[in-house]
Amino acid sequence: GLESLSQLVDRGSFVNGTAIVDAPRYQFRATMIDTSRHFYPVTVILQHIDAMAYSKFNVLHWHIVDSIAFPYQSAAFPEMSAAGAYSPDHVYTASDIQRIVAYARDRGIRVIPEFDTPGHVRTGYTALDPPILTKCYDASGAPIVGVGATGPLNPTINATYDFLSTLYKELQSLFPDKFVHVGGDEVPPDCWASNPGVQAYMKAHSLTSFADLETLFEQRLLDMLKEQGTSYIVWQEIFDNGAKIAPDTVIDVWKGANWQQEMASVTKAGFHSVLSAPFYLNYISYGEDWPKYYTVEPSNFTGGEAADKAGLVGGVEVCMWSEFVDATNFISREWPRSAAVGERGWSNKKVRDVDDARYRLHEFRCKLLKRGINAEPITNGGNPQELDNHNFCELEWEPHYVRPWDN
Repeated sequence: GLESLSQLVDRGSFVNGTAIVDAPRYQFRATMIDTSRHFYPVTVILQHIDAMAYSKFNVLHWHIVDSIAFPYQSAAFPEMSAAGAYSPDHVYTASDIQRIVAYARDRGIRVIPEFDTPGHVRTGYTALDPPILTKCYDASGAPIVGVGATGPLNPTINATYDFLSTLYKELQSLFPDKFVHVGGDEVPPDCWASNPGVQAYMKAHSLTSFADLETLFEQRLLDMLKEQGTSYIVWQEIFDNGAKIAPDTVIDVWKGANWQQEMASVTKAGFHSVLSAPFYLNYISYGEDWPKYYTVEPSNFTGGEAADKAGLVGGVEVCMWSEFVDATNFISREWPRSAAVGERGWSNKKVRDVDDARYRLHEFRCKLLKRGINAEPITNGGNPQELDNHNFCELEWEPHYVRPWDN
């Protein structure tokens, strides 16, 4: 309500009599950031949080580490960021995280960290002793050296679970949210298949597939988190592979090929869902692309109307993977495009006129510029998308450039 009022006030020195009857459609309206493939300074994350608050997102899904880099500075395992961060300056300390979490909380935004398991692990993990990554072997049975030497976490040794128990317990002290995102996606089986110890373990435990092995791992991890009092969000593979998951598990549907079928399966099983698949903003193209996000209807699947009414369609999530994004272009690429998804997560499903939304999105872009957010244009400024004001903002963005040698 205060955000709506502030956006009315910044139109001028007075506000006309205005009645707003409003409420969010979904309780989970998230953006996901990836600080592994490229590092985002804390100030950029805070700027992003402000933009989220302006457009009424309420969850920041922080994909903080990955196989490429480990910028999280752990108190229990300091060797991981020492070996896994791009440099000593490319880390998130406990005080950095506390600052981000507090800043978000003051703006009504939850911060949910993701530490992907058992895949998307390498850099930083190689520094652990005892080692917990699976050792990979070549076709002749010799250990691989160099690139490809290790694979996913080794699910057959207790050291893996001891590490995870300590790590996730530590995260509870920094991220107070009830939920943590544990990943579970894109686990390649090749390394497990090549490892004699893993093969022997599978035979001893009558496991006939690597999906069964992953499910066994996930089951131990999820049971451990339950004992610690932590609830979890998972990428859809954990559900697809048949792991026994807690009733309050949230399934993050991310595969775009047939997200409708996945949403139908997840909600039919009685689980809450978050829809990410149609909202990957890191895919860009020439011209307007925000309408393809805006026109998605999250309940458009078999049984979707009933699932929506039951609250099993928990919300929507914008994803910005950072293979080609860092502090130089993250904010402008994210905004105001994310706001198109923000409106989908907030507004009634009948609110979907693209031409009408274009005016709102452009006006919102101008508000972002006034508030110091370098949001990019959303139209080409000419027919057929020319707006009444010819696509300009009263206050255009002016970078503050200081040459290094002037300091």
